[in-house]
Amino acid sequence: MNILSPLKIAYKALQLHKVRSVLTILGLVIGVTAIIVVMNMGMGIENFILKQMEIFGSDYVEVEIKVPSTSKTSTSNATGIAQGISITTLKLQDAKAIQKHPNITDYYAGLFGQDVVSFQGENKTTMIWGTSAQFFDLASSRVEVGRPFTAEEDQSQARVTILGQSIKEKLFGDSDAVGERVKIGNKSFRVIGILAKQDSSMFFDLNSFAFVPLRTLQKQMLGVDYIQFLIAYMKDPSQAEATAADVTAIMREQHDITDPNKDDFAVTTMEEALGMLDAITGGINLLLMAIAAISLLVGGVGIMNVMYVSVSERTYEIGLRKSVGATKSDILWQFLWEALSLTFIGGVIGVILGQLLSVLSALAAQYYGIDWGFNISITGLILGVGFSVITGLIFGIYPARKASMMEPVEALRKQ
Repeated sequence: MNILSPLKIAYKALQLHKVRSVLTILGLVIGVTAIIVVMNMGMGIENFILKQMEIFGSDYVEVEIKVPSTSKTSTSNATGIAQGISITTLKLQDAKAIQKHPNITDYYAGLFGQDVVSFQGENKTTMIWGTSAQFFDLASSRVEVGRPFTAEEDQSQARVTILGQSIKEKLFGDSDAVGERVKIGNKSFRVIGILAKQDSSMFFDLNSFAFVPLRTLQKQMLGVDYIQFLIAYMKDPSQAEATAADVTAIMREQHDITDPNKDDFAVTTMEEALGMLDAITGGINLLLMAIAAISLLVGGVGIMNVMYVSVSERTYEIGLRKSVGATKSDILWQFLWEALSLTFIGGVIGVILGQLLSVLSALAAQYYGIDWGFNISITGLILGVGFSVITGLIFGIYPARKASMMEPVEALRKQ
């Protein structure tokens, strides 16, 4: 059998019905475009989040507050914290006890607040991050101008602050801020440093934070003695799981907890965090791809309908071809090639549009300060084109087979 012959006939048939062909592949184009965009953006967002997590390093164990009797990854825990359930049991003493573990090198603790930062009539409502002096050595954030605060300034509750780039520009513009005094709330703080510009984050924007010594925020601004989280760094990251288990035991001993269900803290390793990230992004991608697959299904039904119409319109042609020697296989491939051609064209157009929309979405995100970059998902390309061709094969084979089974005499009678 010469496979090119039915392919040429299929091509001519599509040319004769251009508008119908375009409308037929539209659903496929939308479906494939959606798959490409979802896969590319999913990869970009995942890489972006990973990049943000690298701010804190990759060799640490995190201890944070948790609502007792809930799982650390549960909705009830997240909802409880968001609704204002106050967990005040995590203390600096816990961090010091954890630091004694042989695989822990150092730590920093943190507490968040919010207040108005002002300078000469300029005001900005800002998140205040109270942290240990070690933060600037352990995390990847660095002070670009001036200096970080010291452990002694933390111990003495010094009123010093390091400003993120956004706050500095809002309050001081191009002027030098180091050495000036700003008000945080109703208290005067001396600016000793400006944080280097940080990439925007989906979690929080460090450029919009004011950093103060932890004890200053605790005692002089919030009137509390607890922390919200601590990050403990390990000598040997390969022992992360065992270290996390030991840290959990230390915390239970510190808090006199014998029932694990009563834990008021959660211990998480970087590996666990990445696993949760993969599960979340993977689930979102699957959901969005399932929605996109509906468009492919609709497009497939459209292909079947059009092929049925095409078979009905060309019944006489089928009879004529079979009467002059065309085989069932020739007729089958003629109509099957029509379906496959439509879906392949739809797949290619969908891939091109998907890549263009992915570029535009990356540029739009970058405009708003979220740089996830442009990523090409090879899996998305394969799925996009593959699904479209498979759709043509599945939904085109039945009408094509029906055409190939026609008897020449019966087909010629329907002129």
